[in-house]
Amino acid sequence: MSDLLEQIKSAGVVGAGGAGFPTHVKFARPCEYILVNGAECEPLLEVDQQLAALHAERLLAAMDALVDLAGARGAVFVLKKKYADAIRKIEATLPRYPRLCMHALSNTYPAGDEQVLVYETLKRIVPEGGIPLDVGVVVLNVETLLNIAEAMEDRPVVDKYLTVAGEVRSPATFRVPVGVSFGEVVAACGGATVEDRVFIEGGPMMGKLVFDQDEPVTKTTKGILVLPRDHPLVISRGRDMAEMMRLAKTACCHCMLCTDVCPRYLLGHKLRPDKMMRLAAFNSTCERDAAATEAFLCCECGLCETACIMGLQPWKLNKELKARMTAAGIKNPHHERPERANPFREYRLFPVWKLTRRLGLSKYADRRAPLSEYPLPTSRVVLKLKQHIGAPAAPVVSRGDPVERGGLVAAGEAPVSANVHSSISGVVTAVEQDRIIVEASGGRENE
Repeated sequence: MSDLLEQIKSAGVVGAGGAGFPTHVKFARPCEYILVNGAECEPLLEVDQQLAALHAERLLAAMDALVDLAGARGAVFVLKKKYADAIRKIEATLPRYPRLCMHALSNTYPAGDEQVLVYETLKRIVPEGGIPLDVGVVVLNVETLLNIAEAMEDRPVVDKYLTVAGEVRSPATFRVPVGVSFGEVVAACGGATVEDRVFIEGGPMMGKLVFDQDEPVTKTTKGILVLPRDHPLVISRGRDMAEMMRLAKTACCHCMLCTDVCPRYLLGHKLRPDKMMRLAAFNSTCERDAAATEAFLCCECGLCETACIMGLQPWKLNKELKARMTAAGIKNPHHERPERANPFREYRLFPVWKLTRRLGLSKYADRRAPLSEYPLPTSRVVLKLKQHIGAPAAPVVSRGDPVERGGLVAAGEAPVSANVHSSISGVVTAVEQDRIIVEASGGRENE
């Protein structure tokens, strides 16, 4: 293992959004190109564009080092055209790094999906059920790249950048200790402006509902969206499968709008959400080529629901089907390699302004969330042992042990796992099955 790869592994670097794939595993194989994903296509999130503008030099230096690590031909920093400040800073720094370049995207959703990103940037189509490495590409986001820059200086992942938006007094992007509670982060924004509120962890499209203000921030938390409990987005996200299927049987008009905007279908994959809905509702599509296994190709971006005139949720059906088939031992049989994208793809891209309006989030869209680099003070952190895809980390501390900020508390011993470090100095007060709790001794850390 190279020195840089060992530094990345030791620091516990994982994808800073999404599933949190351990980065040292991602770079264990060579690739042809590296793409840095700064698209940040979900409404209201601002983290990656802000970090790109603030840390351009450090990011490009780390990017250049990754080119050597991966034996790549080069790397591309991908941003949306609308991120003028970030583009200006990156472009000003690029001349010092001839193996790096930048690509600008339209303001559409889901431009940040890694398969969409690969196509938009390199015009390569990832095979059905595949990953970018299948076409010689590794994708990582801006904050992950910043964490690699930190790892190169022997600093582990102990802080998280996230945007807080929605029903809060002062939207902001914070640098917070991993493991701090949602409630503390929202309080730092002046608190919620509604009493009966719900959190969405991540973006409004692919984030998950959180009802407990004590939920801890993890390495993958990209944002906290505060909404009233009766907001349409909260209601639709909380709808269970039985209710969704009842609505599908009575309300689906088989118009195909869900399929027309599906990003996987538009890349040439054989995923047709309208046929999946028909198959689930009536056990038949009257066609011989439709199968429930198409659900394996769904990225759960939620765009099908946004396009549906009846508010149905094909993505939720696909998620349920994937879980049931996996539990039954059924594997994805779809591995076609499309030669070309749908010829109408460029006309079916979904503008983010339109998405924001349909989600009922327009009232929050013009409120900027300025970045604060100073770590949020806290006296207690809850460190989950599984903040990444793969096996949970194994505790290496016991109750009563003193720990320093940056000290290892759990080791990623499995082939796909990641180390976990304490984000504050203090004492371990609990080692539980899925988490370690650390409390600061003598006050709030970082104050």
